[in-house]
Amino acid sequence: MSDRIKSFKNKGWTDADDARRRRKEGAVELRKEKRTENMLKRRNIPVDDLSFESEQQNDNKDLESLVREAQSSDPTVKLSCVQQARKELSKGNNPPIDELINAGIVPILVDCLDDDLNAALQFEATWALTNIASGTSDQTREVVSKGAVPKFVRLLSSPHEHVREQSVWALGNIIGDGPECRDFVIHHGVVDPVISFVQDETPLTFLRNIVWVIANLCRNKAPPPSPDTIAKVLPALYKLVQHTDNEVLTDACWALSYLTDGSDEQIQTVLNSGVTPFLVKHLAQTDVRVLTPAVRAVGNIVTGSEHQTQAALDCGCLTYFPALLGHHKESIKKEAVWTISNITAGTKTQIQAVIQEGLIPLVIEALRTGDFNTQKEGAWSVSNMTVNGTPEQIRYLIEQGAIPNMCALLGVRDTQIVQVLLDGLNNMLETSKPDYDAICRMIEDCGGLDKIEELQKHQNKQIYKLAFDIIDKYFSTEDYLEGENEENFEFNPQNIAPEGGFNF
Repeated sequence: MSDRIKSFKNKGWTDADDARRRRKEGAVELRKEKRTENMLKRRNIPVDDLSFESEQQNDNKDLESLVREAQSSDPTVKLSCVQQARKELSKGNNPPIDELINAGIVPILVDCLDDDLNAALQFEATWALTNIASGTSDQTREVVSKGAVPKFVRLLSSPHEHVREQSVWALGNIIGDGPECRDFVIHHGVVDPVISFVQDETPLTFLRNIVWVIANLCRNKAPPPSPDTIAKVLPALYKLVQHTDNEVLTDACWALSYLTDGSDEQIQTVLNSGVTPFLVKHLAQTDVRVLTPAVRAVGNIVTGSEHQTQAALDCGCLTYFPALLGHHKESIKKEAVWTISNITAGTKTQIQAVIQEGLIPLVIEALRTGDFNTQKEGAWSVSNMTVNGTPEQIRYLIEQGAIPNMCALLGVRDTQIVQVLLDGLNNMLETSKPDYDAICRMIEDCGGLDKIEELQKHQNKQIYKLAFDIIDKYFSTEDYLEGENEENFEFNPQNIAPEGGFNF
């Protein structure tokens, strides 16, 4: 089966050694969301320069002339030309990045970074290079290839705060280009000075840039950042995830969502840092910018081992899920159902915690009314429960009306989800032996039997074989056909669990 079925956390679908459900589907959607909620690169465009774009377009010097004059030995002329180049690169629409690169501006700007006697020149050159590095990978690599990275790292120790802050910004854009640039910048010693800026007295605007850079350091899985880098940034993230500013919290939670989207060892490193209780508290956030990465980070944690899942549960994460499962934003609801699907892939005790929190009816409602991506996560949630739950827990799932909502999706084109649903129905029937007749009647009454019969013609061999086996094993028996056991095993979908939950 596909990677997703192979990655179940415990048992049933495949090998337990490969049992983990990492995020694979929706990768394009996820990348788009990251670009809008947590930009990889940022251009520095001050409000003052917006008027420059409209008022001075006809007065700009020829770019090649500008680059020639930027090599002047006169400090005043040099600063003026570098500043004008920076303003050109700060234009809101279609800045002439390639034109200035082709004219030879980058090595001139990189040389300006060495002029410790002229902080204004260093600042303007760093700003201009920041905006070049905010462009395409080729434009970013042009800055890297001309030797800017070690000079930016050196300027993190500048006595001038505005130079330090702009250097952090430039390095953040280079790190955000991808894992190769990220590791190159780390090799040049960026981590220690950047995390040293995480102090109470650091100005808020500067701190926002710092946490954004830290988030970029944590980004990317192929390969992930080194264990040494992760160990260094986690104490800083422990402080930042407790901050009161939502912009700081947003990037801190994104950083933790990247770090938890990895191996069990990497998840454990995050858990050991002590950040989990603070992440869980952010599940109550009303600001969706913070809530989105917080839900994702907690969801990533429960893709780990049973003990790691339990660590999230012990922090009380499930108490926030009634609100998350009913959230007005569909993407939050989908993330919440996805998280529950990994908890129901856990132990019977963990499944019981989901039941006792009253979440199963909400998951079934999401299965019924959510958009298709949310419905798919609901299908995994209920089917996982049929694999890992006790007979009593599966009975409760049926009582909450799972079967009609599962059968309603049997006609979708997504073969993986159809197979997951058939497996879930098959597990329900298997668990109810020998009194499975009532389950058969429920499947038939909601139109599920017709759909299963139709799936015997499916082109996917696994689907038609599973459909055939269900029909042959449960719907072709003499008992079922004669209805002899109709009253032996009755379910009432309106029933609820006994007060206090089932006692196992």
